[in-house]
Amino acid sequence: MTDEYSSIRTGVIGLGNIGQYHAERLRDLGVQLGGGLDVSKAARDRFQARYNVPVYETGAPLYEDCDAVIITTPNTFHEPYVVEALEAGCHVLVEKPLAHSLESAERIAEAADSSDRVCMVGFNNRFLNTVQIVRNRIESGFFGDITHIEANYVRRRGVPGRGSWFTRRSVAGGGSLIDLGVHAIDLALYILDFPQVTEVNGVTRTEFGSREDYAFLEMWGDDGGSDEFDVDDSASAFIRCADNRTVSLEVAWATNRPANHDFIIRGTEAAAGLDIMEGDLSFYTASSDGPNHFEDTTVQATHNDTHADEQRAFFSAVTEGQGFEDSVEQGVTVQRVIDAIYRSSESGGCVTSLE
Repeated sequence: MTDEYSSIRTGVIGLGNIGQYHAERLRDLGVQLGGGLDVSKAARDRFQARYNVPVYETGAPLYEDCDAVIITTPNTFHEPYVVEALEAGCHVLVEKPLAHSLESAERIAEAADSSDRVCMVGFNNRFLNTVQIVRNRIESGFFGDITHIEANYVRRRGVPGRGSWFTRRSVAGGGSLIDLGVHAIDLALYILDFPQVTEVNGVTRTEFGSREDYAFLEMWGDDGGSDEFDVDDSASAFIRCADNRTVSLEVAWATNRPANHDFIIRGTEAAAGLDIMEGDLSFYTASSDGPNHFEDTTVQATHNDTHADEQRAFFSAVTEGQGFEDSVEQGVTVQRVIDAIYRSSESGGCVTSLE
């Protein structure tokens, strides 16, 4: 525990599992938990009993008592809370995705642009130690020019509770693509340093979550059945960027294949493979120094708590009064790609206009 950020009184909006997950890390960082907000009385009561802080049904009293808020509500509620908090003078860390729709994400960007507060999107996988090692190698020129990334975030059976808000389009804005794909797309574009996206071709599918005989060993939430499942459970896409850099995307809540969380980063001088769940990282090169040969190097790094490191970076930006100025606009870019994949799937062709 540290008192470095103890003066930043912070509230949590959305008091479900991820809200409590953030609250635990706030305590570990020594941040003063200023209160919680949720429309559910049961969630408020549980949070108050656990953390002994004030809880509210509306935002105004929370904003008055806090310097910053962390927003972990279902996607469709991100916009009103982000805008309210910024207008009230609070710094904001909002969980991914930025919003449930592109239009909502763009309105958040307008509010963030007109505010002098820090507004950061919670793409926690950027903070993986292995990702930072890759970024350092990129900056050193180790990879040469990175030309292609294979981005995988695939579960064999892992729908996050059929009938929950995750599986209802009106609340989530989509299914596996907006839940898992948002991580994969952001991480791929982050590694590529967010080049201009010029073309998207994708297909989304609903093959498992809507079945009455959906077979699973465990789920992220309780199984409410197939009646309230109107979102995708897998997506495949090909993303073309400026200078012919490309990303191939595979995401799924459910498929008949083994789980896969590998990212393959291909460069003109070297490549890397990393598993964002297991923390594995390897580098691959070939050399003609001496007899022609391959060189494969396995890197061992600690598997860090990315949400804690994300919070630490957020509060450092708050303390320093600068940082993450591009975070929301990058979140909008990711949202544009997601929107383009959905539009491509619906039209059966490529999408070249992402605005």
